Amino acid sequence: MNEIKTDILIIGAGSGGLSVAAGAAQMGADVVLLEGHKMGGDCLNYGCVPSKALIASGKAAYNQRQTEPFGVASAAGKVDYAAAKDYVAGVIAQIEPVDSQERFEGLGVRVMRAFGHFISPTQVQAGDTVITARRIVIATGSSPLVPQIPGLETVPYQTNETLFDLREKPEHLLIVGGGPIGLEMAQAHIRLGSKVTVIEGAKALGKDDPELAQVVLDSLRQEGVVIEEDTVASEVKGKAGAIEVITEDGRAIKGTDLLMAVGRKTNTSKLNLGAAGVETTKSGIKVDAGLRTTNRRVYAIGDVAGGLQFTHVAGYHAGVIIRSMLFGLPSKAKTTHIPWVTFTDPELAQVGLTEAQAKRDHGIALEVVRFPYEHNDRAIAERKTKGFIKVMVVKGRPVGASIVGYQAGELINLWALALANRMKMSQVAAMVAPYPTIGEVNKRAAGAYFSPRLFDSPMVKKIVGLVQRFVP
Repeated sequence: MNEIKTDILIIGAGSGGLSVAAGAAQMGADVVLLEGHKMGGDCLNYGCVPSKALIASGKAAYNQRQTEPFGVASAAGKVDYAAAKDYVAGVIAQIEPVDSQERFEGLGVRVMRAFGHFISPTQVQAGDTVITARRIVIATGSSPLVPQIPGLETVPYQTNETLFDLREKPEHLLIVGGGPIGLEMAQAHIRLGSKVTVIEGAKALGKDDPELAQVVLDSLRQEGVVIEEDTVASEVKGKAGAIEVITEDGRAIKGTDLLMAVGRKTNTSKLNLGAAGVETTKSGIKVDAGLRTTNRRVYAIGDVAGGLQFTHVAGYHAGVIIRSMLFGLPSKAKTTHIPWVTFTDPELAQVGLTEAQAKRDHGIALEVVRFPYEHNDRAIAERKTKGFIKVMVVKGRPVGASIVGYQAGELINLWALALANRMKMSQVAAMVAPYPTIGEVNKRAAGAYFSPRLFDSPMVKKIVGLVQRFVP
């Protein structure tokens, strides 16, 4: 049995693990990185990167068919599905070197390509090697949750881990799950020429503000996506090319291919966490505010920590624990400033509290300001007027922002900055936005907060009147 001693052992080379490894190694720590599957984790290989690439392919096809409003004859937007998947693979290949074993070894990280499991509170075994570490970081991420629906064990289906290898275009794609993954892939495939039916047991995009979510759902339905809400799948039948999803109310929804997109489960089963004294919850590994587990030498970050499951959260968690592990400084993870985006068209973005959450937490102190895309000149010029922003404000400070529309994922950055730094609406209003840009939507939302204070105030009008009469 080989033995290695190190300062920091990281289990998992996804976004969070790689961020910790790069930062810790470059600041002088001895680092071992353990990865039993693909470098880059889910985001690079099965998640963010391939899904956004496929969305881009679908958008390219769709845009060719939507040019007449601009005085340009529309084209057929003919799709080669296999070529689109080759494009997706090419995008992954272009990004891969940034997450590669070679790059991290060049940074001084010892990379081991093996799965590991705990054998004591400070030791992990990987193959025939035992690694003893002062600090251990669990960054094993999550994987697709496949529910136990009768018949599913005999019917071929895709998850996000297999979908991007599919080279034959689905004639009619059935998607079980109406969350961000399900709806992003629904729109991508309808634009690439498939028929698509989404089957959702509750409300589609149920974690987002329902007013904004409805704008997205209406858009997808207009493009031809069938979205069956409050429809629980109770059984699956058939074979490749002829699949039926039987619902609780007895309907049979037929298609040729099946994608399961009902959620994620944390990857902990292979870790033997009991040997390390690391406790779990229903959602993942139990952590404190500093992302330490019940074993104070062990941290958990990213999806496996059981909170928000986004790549940028894993990267943020990495920064939190580096401060603690390397410098011994107190450091806590927060969620109030974390944004998220659903990359449909229109996009749906959120940071901080939704309107309903803000009403619950702040009551009559809450003010909600809104601004529609249809009053933004750049949106008019681009024919992107569908959508709006609303900002939740308490005592002059934004506590949340919700945006649905063109480039919502870009616009939300400003509000993420504002919430992270406890900025006031006056600071956002003081920004000068170049004209004409979509970014003016943010500026105008801040203006909408101050407009009634300036234009509807008798006191302001009285002061202005006095100045005009008496100030030379």
